[in-house]
Amino acid sequence: MYGRYTKDLGEYAKDEARRLRLLERRRKKDDKARNKELLGVRDNKFFKASSWLWRNTFARLGEDWVFLALLGIIMALLSYVMDKGISMCTNSRVWLYRDLTNHPVAQYLAWVSLPVCLILFSAGFVHLVAPQSIGSGIPEMKTILRGVALKEYLTFKTLVAKVIGLTATLGSGMPLGKEGPFVHIASIVSQLLSKIITSFQSIYENESRNTEMLAAACAVGVGACFAAPVGGVLFSIEVTTTYFAVRNYWRGFFAAVCGATVFRLLAVWFQKADTVTALFATNFTADFPFDPQELFVFALIGLVSGLGGALYVWVHRKYVLFMRSNKRMNKFLQKNRFLYPGIVSLIVATLSFPLGFGQFIAGELSTHEQVHQLFSNFTWSKNELTVEQAAIVSNWRTAGTNVFINLIVYLLFTFFFSIVASTIPVPSGIFIPVFKIGAAFGRLVGEAMHLWFPYGVRYGGKLAPIIPGGYSVVGAAAFSGAVTHTVSVGVIVFEMTGQITHIVPVMIASLVSNAVAALLQPSMYDSIILIKKLPYLPDLLPSGSGMYNIYVEDFMVRNVKFIWKGISYQKLKEILKANKGLRSLPIVDSPESPVLLGSVQRYELIKMIDKHIGREKRLEVAAKWMKEAEEKAREEQERLRREAEELQKTRRPSRFEVSPAPDILKLRERANNEMLPPQAKKETSTGFSPVFGTQPKKSILKKTNSFTLKGFTPLSPHSPTHTPYTTITGGTESRIRSAFDIIFRKSATLQDVTPDPEVGSIGTPSISGTEGIPLTPGISKKVQLPRERVIDMSAEDQKAWELEEMGKPIDVENLHIDPAPFQLVERTSILKVHSLFSMVGINHAYVTNVGKLVGVVALKELRQAIENVNSGTLTPESVKQKQEEEAKALAQKEAENGDRLTFLVVAKS
Repeated sequence: MYGRYTKDLGEYAKDEARRLRLLERRRKKDDKARNKELLGVRDNKFFKASSWLWRNTFARLGEDWVFLALLGIIMALLSYVMDKGISMCTNSRVWLYRDLTNHPVAQYLAWVSLPVCLILFSAGFVHLVAPQSIGSGIPEMKTILRGVALKEYLTFKTLVAKVIGLTATLGSGMPLGKEGPFVHIASIVSQLLSKIITSFQSIYENESRNTEMLAAACAVGVGACFAAPVGGVLFSIEVTTTYFAVRNYWRGFFAAVCGATVFRLLAVWFQKADTVTALFATNFTADFPFDPQELFVFALIGLVSGLGGALYVWVHRKYVLFMRSNKRMNKFLQKNRFLYPGIVSLIVATLSFPLGFGQFIAGELSTHEQVHQLFSNFTWSKNELTVEQAAIVSNWRTAGTNVFINLIVYLLFTFFFSIVASTIPVPSGIFIPVFKIGAAFGRLVGEAMHLWFPYGVRYGGKLAPIIPGGYSVVGAAAFSGAVTHTVSVGVIVFEMTGQITHIVPVMIASLVSNAVAALLQPSMYDSIILIKKLPYLPDLLPSGSGMYNIYVEDFMVRNVKFIWKGISYQKLKEILKANKGLRSLPIVDSPESPVLLGSVQRYELIKMIDKHIGREKRLEVAAKWMKEAEEKAREEQERLRREAEELQKTRRPSRFEVSPAPDILKLRERANNEMLPPQAKKETSTGFSPVFGTQPKKSILKKTNSFTLKGFTPLSPHSPTHTPYTTITGGTESRIRSAFDIIFRKSATLQDVTPDPEVGSIGTPSISGTEGIPLTPGISKKVQLPRERVIDMSAEDQKAWELEEMGKPIDVENLHIDPAPFQLVERTSILKVHSLFSMVGINHAYVTNVGKLVGVVALKELRQAIENVNSGTLTPESVKQKQEEEAKALAQKEAENGDRLTFLVVAKS
């Protein structure tokens, strides 16, 4: 016993010293704050100048034009740095192949090793850092711009994984692109900039404002990737949005112009380019670029490209679904994550080996060089070639094959292996591969036209020469437009080539290919959305007028979970537990008259319940009960004291009456309080301390966790307190007990959850708003103490109190209610519902009838209804048949209930 109390006394001394140090720190902090408040801020010239500078520089970051300019510049820098990294990887691969050795086997190993290592690094890096960075990014951006929040898709981790993974993927030489990932990267940069600028102007916290900036970021991604601002804006509008707000057009255009300009200026500054030129500059004849008779051939290119684009999307979807449906293979590849990327990269690198199959597909050339040579404006199949032209043609023919065979092999290789490579779990795009396929197909048609018409096409007495490069440009725009279902690819091609000589053929081929592909297959991005099962809202097919007769009441959810004014906390808790998937709940007037008053977020309701019966509230009530018990005990003691005084007056004084000795420890405590700061001394003198007041005395050998007001309590008048009737032995026992209580006093208030090692066991109460709650003077830090040191209820008291509180009605006045949730009427057609959901970007709407809540429709129900309408399963006839079946079932149920009631009446009688 002695050793134990000595140890506790030492800990108490340490805690007391720690408390004094905290009191001194708080006193200095209060003095500093008081001095600052009294002195104020000095009004000098330096302060005026710094505030003016802040207002006119960094504070303007909230303005749109500065934000968009920053977005464009950052994306241009990222694009340039990534292009440099990709070119370094490609040049290293060629250097290893050409200059390291002359042995074919060693050259093969050098050619294959770098791509495989880069793909494996990219796959492992993005899997560890952010798996959300895998793939293109445009399908997810379409989903986000429709109002669906995808978790951790626009974070800094995803940005790092996307940039590094995409650089390694493209540097490996895989037949993949960077246009889709750049749209994703620009969106992440826009999101991060919005979060940073929120500290300056809170308008960027607005969800609609954020969506506008994401729409502009999609345009910047394309503009910075191809240096094509106009085409980038139009492409982003076509690909990512169904309904575009015209007010966002200037935002996307300005940001894309900034990005494209800085991207090309960086090439002038650091790559010693002569001036700002196009990415794939061409020099087609501007006087007579094509003959009007050739327009038929260009339209034919568009037709074949439309069929090929639809076939490309179909083969891609079938291949991905096959890989996913084979459970045994899928399970094996999931256990060996690096096996599939390693095998695919090894096969592609082996096929592109220049001494082997790569000589038929221009395997030694990079993607930029391949497209640049396909766009060249001289004929490859003619006999008279210059030295530069012969060097270009040597990449596209061998000793045993001509340019036609090589172009066909190149087209087929890029067609199939771009599909296979796109399934590797790395950041990758699909636009550049289909662009190359279209360019190769157009070049093939152009070379064939030159063979058929070696001297050109004669029209109106003039002879127009065939330009195969123009056919290549038309084919690239037509095939990529067919795969992506966009016409703006033609504008991108004009900006990439720097010429608009073939504007009419490009537009004709793009429109024809789009019309053919749209009839056969969805776009590549919509196909990926279907594969990934993203919560995207599909478009209604213009198949007939039946969709105008389908109303929201035909597919809405009628069993709506709602709350009402006057609902009890217990009922509210049951509704929340039964519907954990609901993010918000509608609130109505009453269950009998469900007039919609608004909607409440689930988080607000949970917070309200926790505030009503949570730990803070419970401890506050417990402290209140303790205060009432103490007051009753004090009144009882005062009554006993008065009775004792009256009794002493009537009784004769005794010579042997013993007065209790003064409490030495209390005197010492009073002396210590004299050394405290004035504020702490005031709190100590005015506040009530449970230690030095009438706190219930606890046994030093028995600890209790709670107090109860039932029956005997430590605060009852029968507790061992000092009274005039205390004997010598009793008084001594009381003083010893009091001394032990002072030495080992324990905090009777709620403490902080996270302990602070600097503070020890000293703490302050965290219950606010309760009068008479004891406060430890001048201590701001709090620590966790054992549960027995906290004023709390017993298990029985807590259960009874919670049962009573949960039966009370909720406090609607202090609830954050959205008074105007999105509402529809029952007879709103599905076409209007689709338009409203797409334009406004909402994810659910309540259906009302004369103000009364009758149903709710969310993206899930609307998406299913649109799919049923497009497939023909949801028609006015099917809806009418379903209503008749429901009415018949309801009538049969009522008849059964009537028969059962009649049987009961007869049985009773």
